[in-house]
Amino acid sequence: MPENPNPQGKGLVPVLATLHETRAMAAAVPPKHIEQISHELFTSLFVLESEFKFRPVPDRSYWLYRKNGRFWLSPVGPHEWGPEIYGQLIGECELQRDMTWTLELSEDAAGDTDLLAWLEEKKRRFDREIEDVEAVEDILPGYRAEFGFYRRAYAFALAHSLGASMDKSGIRQLSWKQARGLIEDNTRET
Repeated sequence: MPENPNPQGKGLVPVLATLHETRAMAAAVPPKHIEQISHELFTSLFVLESEFKFRPVPDRSYWLYRKNGRFWLSPVGPHEWGPEIYGQLIGECELQRDMTWTLELSEDAAGDTDLLAWLEEKKRRFDREIEDVEAVEDILPGYRAEFGFYRRAYAFALAHSLGASMDKSGIRQLSWKQARGLIEDNTRET
């Protein structure tokens, strides 16, 4: 029997439906300041850079693991199988309705000094990158060939959501320094 060339049913209609759904969810986002956008983008990209091949749903828990040097996201919690299968539990993730991700580190991961040092260095590189762009919108994720279908769709939705928040905050075309200055100006006014 020949293999199904489209086992997940990702034909044109499901692709368009997925993109439309993710854009619609991101449409009602609130304005956010640059610090919040930076934090949400860093966390969300970390999750999206992990491997997964399923369609995440907002307001549901997922678990991030690391095994053999790679990170991967799963709908299966650590209580349902053992560490010999999943590796190290990094933490519990949740896709928010605005298409950003949250990550709560597990006790094990929070106590892993090597992992924390790696994350801190990754965050330093991200901060340098964001500070060097001409406009903060330039930090939003674009097409990544190494991402599978769902990772691409959710990166698109994340970019759309955070872009809409930037528009509402009036910072999309500003540099990091200019956007950061708005926070300081607002703090002085209050």
